[in-house]
Amino acid sequence: MEIVTKIAPIALALIMLGLGLGLTTQDFIRVLKNPKDFLVGFISQLVILPIVAFILIKILNTSVEIALGVMIIAAAPGGITTNVLTKFAKGDVALSVSLTAVISVISIITVPLIVFTSADLLGIDLTSQNISLTGTAIKMSGVVAVPVILGMIIRKFAENFISSKISIIDKITGILFVIVFVAIWIEEKDNIVEYLSQAGLVVLILNVVMMFIAYNLAKAFATGLEQRKCIAIECGLQNGTLAVFVATQISNEIVYLIPTAAYALIMYITGFIFIYFLRNKT
Repeated sequence: MEIVTKIAPIALALIMLGLGLGLTTQDFIRVLKNPKDFLVGFISQLVILPIVAFILIKILNTSVEIALGVMIIAAAPGGITTNVLTKFAKGDVALSVSLTAVISVISIITVPLIVFTSADLLGIDLTSQNISLTGTAIKMSGVVAVPVILGMIIRKFAENFISSKISIIDKITGILFVIVFVAIWIEEKDNIVEYLSQAGLVVLILNVVMMFIAYNLAKAFATGLEQRKCIAIECGLQNGTLAVFVATQISNEIVYLIPTAAYALIMYITGFIFIYFLRNKT
């Protein structure tokens, strides 16, 4: 896992820098102007998703190592590609950007909290490995919050140039995401089938069930169809690179990465199928 351990922090920092370059203060202010839709998405992703994940690993009697890996991906915020896919699905792109921005920034607190709480409930002692909640949060801030803020500062002083290059930046961040997961599969190519057999079912069910729950929750409480599409996609496509980074901070064992790698493969397949049906809804 040496390659992944080395490239994941760099790739994540660059991806979050790309996210910051695409943001303005209006993306955060918009949350205050339209709080209802944001709160539905926020609660769906930060509260309901981890709860659903934990219920699933208990129902399926998943091994504790795989279970914690599932909780790591469930704790991760929506990936940067959710903005692009929300647009493709004819959803509320502005809401998608706001959800991605806010949840990504506060993930330096929420991700360690969810992961360490899950570890305690699963009987995994992370402190024995000299890993602390505070230490993980500090490390995450260096590769998540700082690059996002730096990206926003750069955009403020080079607005016209950055705005004209956003599509290129989005493509670069997408490539970085692919590089991380290709590296995982190359390093563990002899064990891919075994890993998918261990984690494939639980992450597939989590992905499909959560998109269904988020869509119907938004149907009940959000403003309209565009918002439903956005919230469902935000809850279905997680920031896999961030999950990889957290997993590598917890242990050098590949087992914690298995659900993340499996989820990364599955979420785009199910996501595009879901989006295909969403595009036809009016």
